[in-house]
Amino acid sequence: MTTQTAARRPEPLTATDYLKQVLTARVYDVAIESDLDPARNLGRRLHNKVFLKREDQQPVFSFKLRGAYNKMAHLTPEQLKAGVICASAGNHAQGVALGGHKLGARAVIVMPTTTPQVKVDAVKALGGEVVLAGDSYSDAYEHAVKLQAEEGLTFIHPFDDPLVIAGQGTIGMEILRQHQGPLHAVFVAIGGGGLISGVGAYIKAIRPEVKVIGVQMRDSDAMAQSVGRGQHVTLPDVGLFADGTAVKRVGDETFRVASTVVDEFITVDTDAVCAAIKDVFIDTRSIVEPSGAMAVAAVKQYVAKHKTKGESYVAILSGANMNFDRLRFVAERAEVGEEREALFAVTIPEERGSFRRFLEVIGSLPGGQRNVTEFNYRISDAAQAHVFVGLTTAGKGESPRIAAAFQKAGFGALDLTHNELAKEHVRYMVGGHSTLSKDERLLRFVFPERPGALMKFLSLMRPSWNISLFNYRHEGADYGHILVGMQVPKADDAAFRRFLGELGYPWVEETDNPAYQLFLQGR
Repeated sequence: MTTQTAARRPEPLTATDYLKQVLTARVYDVAIESDLDPARNLGRRLHNKVFLKREDQQPVFSFKLRGAYNKMAHLTPEQLKAGVICASAGNHAQGVALGGHKLGARAVIVMPTTTPQVKVDAVKALGGEVVLAGDSYSDAYEHAVKLQAEEGLTFIHPFDDPLVIAGQGTIGMEILRQHQGPLHAVFVAIGGGGLISGVGAYIKAIRPEVKVIGVQMRDSDAMAQSVGRGQHVTLPDVGLFADGTAVKRVGDETFRVASTVVDEFITVDTDAVCAAIKDVFIDTRSIVEPSGAMAVAAVKQYVAKHKTKGESYVAILSGANMNFDRLRFVAERAEVGEEREALFAVTIPEERGSFRRFLEVIGSLPGGQRNVTEFNYRISDAAQAHVFVGLTTAGKGESPRIAAAFQKAGFGALDLTHNELAKEHVRYMVGGHSTLSKDERLLRFVFPERPGALMKFLSLMRPSWNISLFNYRHEGADYGHILVGMQVPKADDAAFRRFLGELGYPWVEETDNPAYQLFLQGR
């Protein structure tokens, strides 16, 4: 007679088990011990010491190769021969591809269709077989499970595996070895939870007084919600700006471990992360991806909330796989995220001199001289005009006071600094056809970025000429590109030429440009 025994699930690893796993992890065949660099500029601004754990320095520009390789290095020769598969938004994929190359194993990588091309190309360059499926990690995971069963591959989970968690935990080991003196908190971005589980398990075993702070995007906070409710929460959708942490459901093991090692969760938004990318660049001259900057954004929020001074924090820069084309968006939103720029819709009367009077009000705003970062205007109504304007600020919280100053001066003003629609779309849509733009000429100018450049332009204009369109956006250079519509009768051609010569700014006339005629020219 035979007796069948049900397969028993392995007992969960204890804190001591994880400590041993981290100490014996096999990661340094492919990973380096990344630097722990002081962020001196950011630290001075925050009145605390901030250190950056530079996982962007890894061979695949992300921490993910640690856990992936540690898992693969523990596979049997038979498993490696059959090949491995994973689902990943990109960084884990590169780690698995590199591990496969190092260990001589076939590596199939299932990636969401939203994955930045730079990550797709990097995986292919490492020999990975890329399969694109779904809009998020969770979608890609479901497809990878099907392929695993069909082809007999070994699944390398990006976070929900003790060996992967232990590999990521070597970052915590390095931080405690590298940092000298008191350490108050370590800030860790969370997607599925592998990084914070490994780092947190090690730190709490060795230095339990050090806080472990988990960081998530506000639109991808599955771990924070799950821990808060004491049970798994599956998000219906996740935001994709920080694609490396866009996970709808965290792992079972990472949920269990994070629930015991994370002291606090902080959620950050897109603007804050963009500002943090800029902060990292200022201190390191390196550009990290959105997920890589989340920890820095959280440090800033933590300091603002707790009013700390003189403490020491570590932010893990988890990755630097950024699509170059995204930098335009990041640079623009960074100013708003740091509230170095305020945005307004201002209503001015459609009468001669009102434009100049509006600029004079800007020059007299409380708080010192400000730069105009953006100015969009198109003539549309015989009585009034709506202007979209951006202004530099000295710090957070100034935009309501500026709006009040505009109101006091007789200009209707709406504060759009935190209006997502305005920041994402409306600022690019100010314009259109106008029946009032008779005798309009369209010119592109290059203005020097210095105080008084626009006032010089207005002062040299004839009073009888009217500005019917104005578009300007500060580009961070020592000059700015400006598009101006001016209503100048044909009889004033000679005077207009003299004006352009006296002004001395480079210009190109675009009145015959078909794009202008199609979208902006008066009817």
